[in-house]
Amino acid sequence: MHLYLYHKKMSKYPKDKTEEEWKVVLSEEEFRILRQQGTERPHTGTYTDHDKKGIYNCKGCDTPLFQSHQKFDSGCGWPSFDEAIEGAIEYRKDSSLGMARTEIICASCGGHLGHVFNDGPTNTGQRYCVNSVSLNFNTNIN
Repeated sequence: MHLYLYHKKMSKYPKDKTEEEWKVVLSEEEFRILRQQGTERPHTGTYTDHDKKGIYNCKGCDTPLFQSHQKFDSGCGWPSFDEAIEGAIEYRKDSSLGMARTEIICASCGGHLGHVFNDGPTNTGQRYCVNSVSLNFNTNIN
């Protein structure tokens, strides 16, 4: 119990959980991607070709991340967005795989979402390449 309280106090993410708590609420694949910085196989995700109107939320904590009008078809095999909802994403340098990339993380729970690249075709010039597994879709737009 004491260790749990220490973890909660030290986390910089308001909706963070312990590893054990995450394993209870996430599937094995969701845990691998959101908590262990995994990647789903290209062209396999639920939201890759999804074009409904609504909000894409973090699968880990339900924080709104992207609006449907920010989504575009990049042909890369993962859902792509040209910008995120302000304040929803944290950015971190990622030099894994021998290349310089920018990892995108949910600012509320610290969940890994994917990466952002500066090769987007819209006026923002951004391509947020996101794992479908790290998202939930909500058609309720207020």
